[in-house]
Amino acid sequence: MMSNAKPYSQSYPDAEGYFGQFGGNHYPPEVQPALAELANTYQELRQSPEFQRDLNKARIGLQGRPTPVHYLETISKQVGGAQIYVKREDLNHTGAHKINHCVGFALLAKSLGKTKLIAETGAGQHGVALATAAAYFGLECEVHMGKVDVSKQSSNVGRMQLLGTRVVSATAGQSALKEASDSAFNAYVEQHKHALYAIGSAIGPHPFPLIVRDFQSVVGQEAREQFLSITNGSLPEHVVACVAGGSNAMGMYSAFLDDPGVVLHAVEPLGKSDELGQHAATLSYGKPGTLHGARSIVLQHDDGTPANVSSVASGLVYPGIGPEMAMLHEAGRIFVAGISDEEVISTFFRMAKFEGIIPALESAHAVAFAIRLASQRPSSERILVNLSGRGDKDVDYVLQNYGTGQ
Repeated sequence: MMSNAKPYSQSYPDAEGYFGQFGGNHYPPEVQPALAELANTYQELRQSPEFQRDLNKARIGLQGRPTPVHYLETISKQVGGAQIYVKREDLNHTGAHKINHCVGFALLAKSLGKTKLIAETGAGQHGVALATAAAYFGLECEVHMGKVDVSKQSSNVGRMQLLGTRVVSATAGQSALKEASDSAFNAYVEQHKHALYAIGSAIGPHPFPLIVRDFQSVVGQEAREQFLSITNGSLPEHVVACVAGGSNAMGMYSAFLDDPGVVLHAVEPLGKSDELGQHAATLSYGKPGTLHGARSIVLQHDDGTPANVSSVASGLVYPGIGPEMAMLHEAGRIFVAGISDEEVISTFFRMAKFEGIIPALESAHAVAFAIRLASQRPSSERILVNLSGRGDKDVDYVLQNYGTGQ
């Protein structure tokens, strides 16, 4: 059960890195000392004024924060129901929310005396963000990416290489995000003495889910203050984010978890159908299991092996979910919805043609659900969506496979 005795952020995770029954540290023994050092160092640095000053300097100068909250006036009028607002994380330098925790991990690496960052990426936004942070702070960088995504997101591969990062193609299994995570983890085990694993989402063993949530919480903090200003002191009735691992969702949710009147919606990729292997809707169809070092909810076969997953959005092709998201779902604090590939593409075109915004296919899941929700709610209600990234990376793929939407 979730505790209300003190603010949510001070209650979870516990000292062992658990969010209720989910989380913990299930990595091999050889990297346990490195993770313990990371946890201890982070607990010290998160209270350090100097660390926070350096982080804020990068947030403003490199990232371009704060990002604005924007009203989708045309689409809201078309729908005729609740009013839709978006937090413009797509306006971050590198094009997505991912740079929020990448800058933090780079600062952590320097504090730990590490010289290199290692990570996985799906759509490439995390990889580009980490490559940017590494270049900015003078660190080596190695990013693992599924072979399918290397081809699909070639522009992001080129950006990483221009920034001085080594891109490693993962060719096992589906050659997608899970396999990239497996490959990056193996590289970290081999190089942990001089490298830091800058995990790409709020997944993995303790302390990674805590660290990513904290670094991403800037999204929710800004959005809450901006929304209160826009509405003369009122909070949104609904907050919406797409989910796979959970970094953008936990960043947005973090500022509203203590507000029982704000409904939190997690939007999953339904892909092609509800058949196992044709979607990546972990919270809807998954079961408790262990994946990438943490106890969580996993899309899996009867024998416990992770299932293949599918989504038009590369960044959501993951058979698991972060442990904190799993706990919030179990506790009934977040409501889960699914959006199909077809709905995503339709929303991608709609946002471009009527709002002048080309969203990432990942983010289009959240906007598509917000449109559906708005049509069911009165005009007096407000929906706040985390527009987690922009769709530059997806334009070629969409044009090749769906045309221009005319």
